[in-house]
Amino acid sequence: MGRIRKIERFDDMREFPHVFEPDGRLILTSDYEMKGRWNELFFRNDKPIVLELGCGRGEYTVALAQKSPDHNFIGVDIKGARMWKGAKESLQLKLDNVAFLRCRIEFLFRMFAQNEIAEIWITFPDPQARKPRKRLTSSRFINSYLNMLIPGGKIHLKTDSALLHEYTLSLLKWNGLVPYQCTSNLYSSNLVDEVLSIRTHYESGFLRIGIPITYLSFVPVHGHHWTEQREEPEIL
Repeated sequence: MGRIRKIERFDDMREFPHVFEPDGRLILTSDYEMKGRWNELFFRNDKPIVLELGCGRGEYTVALAQKSPDHNFIGVDIKGARMWKGAKESLQLKLDNVAFLRCRIEFLFRMFAQNEIAEIWITFPDPQARKPRKRLTSSRFINSYLNMLIPGGKIHLKTDSALLHEYTLSLLKWNGLVPYQCTSNLYSSNLVDEVLSIRTHYESGFLRIGIPITYLSFVPVHGHHWTEQREEPEIL
């Protein structure tokens, strides 16, 4: 994407009423003004809030919002130029249950209060083959999610990465938890439904070249501090 086009998209999003871009310097030391008040200040209802982490173009966020009008959805990503597509489409579709948040996943604790989030979707994240601590299903991230998830809140992982899928399964086992649902080949399983069949641009590309899509979901236990089975060295 050209530099000029990126600048145009960033300018666009500053005018979008449903896109939030916290000041990166301020959230280093203080909570975002929306924390604990997303339903009150933006959605103006009490519907459950669902996050999509690493939402990319926002395709899954928009499709989820269309299929589940009884929930509110927030797509989270740091790359604003990609997010523009979903933000623009949701405006054109006049969806009132969608928002987008541009921030790093590490700072979600500044964005959302305890028990503010009902569910989390992690769709096709970077598997971070060389940096396990950066995987969005690592113990440090799950411990962070627990601070905002309601008791019984579910986490979904949909990915093309066998490494990330198996790593997450191992982490669940190490922490004494079994997945709620799990498959190493989603489209050859009996799990596919209206929601799981949503396909992003990248997912369609993986399927075209024969890469199976994996899926698992689980409900982390509140009060349990997640740990890693072993500390893997990070490769710089």
